[in-house]
Amino acid sequence: MTDLVSYELNDGIATITIANGKANALSHEVFEGLNSALDQAEQDKAIVILTGQPGVFSAGYDLKEMQKGPKEAGALVKVGSTLTRRLAAFPLPVIGACSGHAIAKGAFILLSVDHRIGVEGPFKLGLNEVAIGMTMHHAGIEIARHRLAPAHFYRSVVNAEIYNPEGAVEAGFLDEVVPQDALLERAGALATQFKKLNMRAHRETKVKAKADYLALLDRCIQQDAENLGLNG
Repeated sequence: MTDLVSYELNDGIATITIANGKANALSHEVFEGLNSALDQAEQDKAIVILTGQPGVFSAGYDLKEMQKGPKEAGALVKVGSTLTRRLAAFPLPVIGACSGHAIAKGAFILLSVDHRIGVEGPFKLGLNEVAIGMTMHHAGIEIARHRLAPAHFYRSVVNAEIYNPEGAVEAGFLDEVVPQDALLERAGALATQFKKLNMRAHRETKVKAKADYLALLDRCIQQDAENLGLNG
C-alpha cells in the first residue's frame, strides 16, 4: 500500500502491517494507508490480520500532529475514530496481532477488531489519555465501554491504568497471549479457522449484534467533531 502500511495476500488471508518508526505512530498518512489496505481486503474478500512491527503494535496518534493545535488534534482524532468504527463493522473477520506495546489509539484499535492476540514480554497496553492530560473523547469512552470488562472500564478510562499482556486479557484488550515468535503463526491458524465461517452470516450477525453500539459511535464521532469545531 505505502511505505507506512504494507499489504500481503496469501490464500485468502490479508496481512496488513503498520511500520511507522519505533512508536508506530498513527498519522493521517498511516490512516490513509490502513483504509486503502482495508479497501483491498474487501475487494479480495480476505480475512484480515492487522499487526505492527516487532515490539510495538502502536503507541497511538502522531504527537507531532496532535501538538499543532486543538483543531489539528481534533481532525486526526475524527479520522482515527472513523477507522475504528469501520473496523467494528468490517464485513470480514479482523484479527489484531498485537506485536508489543499498544497504547492510546493503538489500544482502541484492539478494542475494535474481532479477535486480539498479544505476545508475552514486558509490554504495556492501555489508555493513558488521562495520565498525559487529555480528557477522553466521547467515542473513546464508548469504544472502551463496549469491549472492556466492566470491572476494568473505570480503571482504564478514568484512572489510565496500564496493563501487561496477561492483565490486558483480563481487562479485555486482548483475547489471548502467545510467545513472541508464535504471534503470526497463531494469527494465521486462527484466520484459517475463520475461513470456515459463512461470511454473509458473519457480516450480518456482526452488524446486528452491534447495531446500537454502531449508532452510538456515529453520534459520538459527530459530537466530538462539533465540540472541536470541525464541522464549519
